[in-house]
Amino acid sequence: MPPKPPHLNSQRTRHGKLVWYVRVYPGPRVRLRADYGTPEFWEEYKAAVAGKILERTQPSPANNTFDWLLARYRESQDWLALSQATRRQRENIFRHVHKVAGSQPYAKFTQRVIVNGREDRAATPSQARNFLDAMRGLFRWAFEKGYVSVDPTAGVKNPKRSHGAGFAAWTEEDVAAYEAKWPLGTKQRVWLEVLINTGGRRGDAVRLGRQNLQDGNIVFRTEKSQGKIQVTIPYLPQLQRAVAAGPVGDMTFICGDRRTPLVKEGFGNMFSEAARAAGVHKSAHGVRKIAAIRMAMNGATIPQMNAVFGWTGSAMAMHYIQEADRRRLGIAAGHLLARDTI
Repeated sequence: MPPKPPHLNSQRTRHGKLVWYVRVYPGPRVRLRADYGTPEFWEEYKAAVAGKILERTQPSPANNTFDWLLARYRESQDWLALSQATRRQRENIFRHVHKVAGSQPYAKFTQRVIVNGREDRAATPSQARNFLDAMRGLFRWAFEKGYVSVDPTAGVKNPKRSHGAGFAAWTEEDVAAYEAKWPLGTKQRVWLEVLINTGGRRGDAVRLGRQNLQDGNIVFRTEKSQGKIQVTIPYLPQLQRAVAAGPVGDMTFICGDRRTPLVKEGFGNMFSEAARAAGVHKSAHGVRKIAAIRMAMNGATIPQMNAVFGWTGSAMAMHYIQEADRRRLGIAAGHLLARDTI
């Protein structure tokens, strides 16, 4: 590759993609979108060096297509009110719909089309549910705004939830094996200590840092819950020791190789790899489960567990409390199985 022209720099993203940008100090960085070396690339480069924004005209979707309706939805407060994680998840759904039927009139999206979309994903109920959630958000908004006279998602049933145990909970033996593989002073150990000492989901854990410390507590609002529930928990000594040993990032305890923050999806994959290296074939969510098991075994009440895990209602906390009670009662009453020797 020939020497780079002035002000042109490159950077590799966390996904391994090489991106190019222009920086004429003290001005901002300007990202170049065209492929490196193409005429379009050098046109963008010259415009950026000159301080101009090169606007590329792209054909706008016709105002009766799915793509057009989706573009209007993305401009709405309904869309902006969603969490970033939810928007990312739904963008994946919309990206697929765009490829299949983006140029089709949105009036053709009947209830039968929505049902077929759900059935196409029936092998993976979570994907089917995500598809319905995304399409409901779009068409409920479109119905309220008068773009459609009938909401095609109305009356469409959710896929049946799996009655399996879901993500496997970690055991104390799993935790010991992971700690033996990843001692204090490794980023992998920090990952575990953040998860197990906060009980947070991946999306919450990757955001936690020193900015969340208040009066000896960790304070944050949950990412997943609709009400953005505030959680206040103690900054436990085990976590303090791990953070002190590091490595941690500037703004987050959990970080990657360059001490940069991680997105929850990438972190989930990296944590699973670290767990497998320790002989534990389980996920980050399984650590949240053992945290709940510990609390229940130590006698936590439903309100206490809700406060720590950001749950509402009583179902989730009661599940763990009943399991803990069953274990304690089984151990206490197990001697009754013995044959009467008198």
